[in-house]
Amino acid sequence: MSDALERLAGAGVAVWLDDLSRERLESGTLAELVAERHVTGVTTNPTIFQQAVASGVAYERQLADLASLNVPVGEAVRLVTAQDVRAACDVLRPVFAATSGADGVVSIEVDPGLAHDAARTVAEARLLWWLVDRPNLMIKIPATVECLPAITACLAEGISVNVTLIFSVERYQAVTEAFLDGMEQARAAGRRLDDINSVASFFVSRIDTEVDARLDTIATRQAHALRGHAAIANARLAYEHHERVLGTERWLRLAENGARPQRPLWASTGVKDPAYDDTRYVVDLVAPGTVNTMPEATLAAVADHGQVRGDRVRAHYDEARHVFKSLAAVGVDIDDVVSQLEREGVVKFQKSWTALRDDVAAAMTRKVS
Repeated sequence: MSDALERLAGAGVAVWLDDLSRERLESGTLAELVAERHVTGVTTNPTIFQQAVASGVAYERQLADLASLNVPVGEAVRLVTAQDVRAACDVLRPVFAATSGADGVVSIEVDPGLAHDAARTVAEARLLWWLVDRPNLMIKIPATVECLPAITACLAEGISVNVTLIFSVERYQAVTEAFLDGMEQARAAGRRLDDINSVASFFVSRIDTEVDARLDTIATRQAHALRGHAAIANARLAYEHHERVLGTERWLRLAENGARPQRPLWASTGVKDPAYDDTRYVVDLVAPGTVNTMPEATLAAVADHGQVRGDRVRAHYDEARHVFKSLAAVGVDIDDVVSQLEREGVVKFQKSWTALRDDVAAAMTRKVS
């Protein structure tokens, strides 16, 4: 019998790794995961890079060179992270070729400090697209209200986009509109639509963490019974909207011109509550045409004991709606939940970005002194 990760791929789920570091690249472990664990993509974020730079010595030579040239810290951060992403793109390039550009992609995030500034987000996206200079790159742009126009603008210019920090179905609906607008503008400009890739990253486990905490505060039997149900229900309803979009005339016209669907991507799939099965945000969100990006621990857990049972999304839309009705009935305001999670997500990545800059600055200072 094929392994669980292979069964995921067979069910239409692209397996991506939510991690990257210079050490992983130089040791060959990323290449091993691609060859042996069905990994077909990589996602990064400021926290991943901060941890990579803080924990290893693999960046010392490059940082010493940049310090000797008096490169500003902000530019040094871009150069260091872009080098890792460029190298990862090269590792994934055979997958990109074998899938005709559908997979084999690597994501890099714009400065999270720009999360409420569309114009500067587009400028940074252009810079990163030029700096990494690989066709299998995706630029991560947050799904804040302010950055929805940036998503459209980048796609219109032919820049592939990973829309990140999506928590609500309502915001996801706005993201799909931004995607369609951008692809239509790209078509009007005469661009090849099959050269443009996009995913919409729905954060999963953080929904349960916040909703469960509120349910524990309510502390009724009905509330307790709802623990651990919100995140998967939320993702399932997002996929329902994805299916609706694929049936619209707007999308069908784009598809006729070679456009690829904007795939739903399940992010934040590491389980936070040890009482839950550590593969639940993977095996219970299997649906065709999706991406699941996992930290290595989750990837290993799925490979070891994940029970892939085919599509676990499309037959559960009514059940998902019932979960949200029940949450409202016990007093959980889901709109407040997702608003809080978006604010916290932006702040978390901003703090990680600041810590990354501080770590790079300290390392460069040590090399100069």
